[in-house]
Amino acid sequence: MTWDLRGKTALVTGGAKRIGKEIALGLADEGVNVIIHYLTADKAAGELREELTGKGVGSWTLRADFEKSEYEGLIERAAGEAGTIDILVNNASIFLKNTLDEISFPDLMDHMRINAWAPFELCRDFHRIMKRGKIINLLDSRTDGYDWAHVDYILSKHVFTELTRMIAVKYAPDVAVNGIAPGLILPPPGKDEGYLVKMDRTVPLKRHGTPREIAEACVYLLKSEFLSGEVIYVDGGRHLMEYDHGPHPD
Repeated sequence: MTWDLRGKTALVTGGAKRIGKEIALGLADEGVNVIIHYLTADKAAGELREELTGKGVGSWTLRADFEKSEYEGLIERAAGEAGTIDILVNNASIFLKNTLDEISFPDLMDHMRINAWAPFELCRDFHRIMKRGKIINLLDSRTDGYDWAHVDYILSKHVFTELTRMIAVKYAPDVAVNGIAPGLILPPPGKDEGYLVKMDRTVPLKRHGTPREIAEACVYLLKSEFLSGEVIYVDGGRHLMEYDHGPHPD
């Protein structure tokens, strides 16, 4: 039994570029109307909106700065624009480089606010206001271990992973909550494709993935009527490696 996606409406945070954009396109291919949340990528969001409407679905853009707590009221704003929301995809995050020796409490709180608290607030508001639907949270395959080069980031993702499991229980049966844990998909800011090729050696399948594979996992989870609290690792088996031993491989 599958959930019919056609005609549903999704809010995708951080949806204008990179993985968020591919998720938006993948949902549109299934007939889903898409609300694109963005912060600074107004041009990219507008271009994506045109591409989505060209696929025959409804599309809207919505700006919100999570650092300034503008996630508060975002569900109401999005539903006001589109009429309703059936799907929430929490994709927006920050990813800044630092080590255990470099982290500070303010920097940690910035990551916690944007990567864990903001999406949790959106999940809570979605359940409270929309009552029914589905949530997909973008996590990280390294939550099975550590990321020594991005400590603030990975700590925030650990928290968000636990919150995802908790709300999957708390919000059932009306809202189904699942997660996707991407691995080596896109190079970090400032890196190019060569970075991914170099890191392929750390993946059991000896290759890196693509944003489209994340979108496909998202569609799979949404279509299922009997998956809840599941986290799909889209990482070529990389989470099975021992991340917690030794330095970051790059």
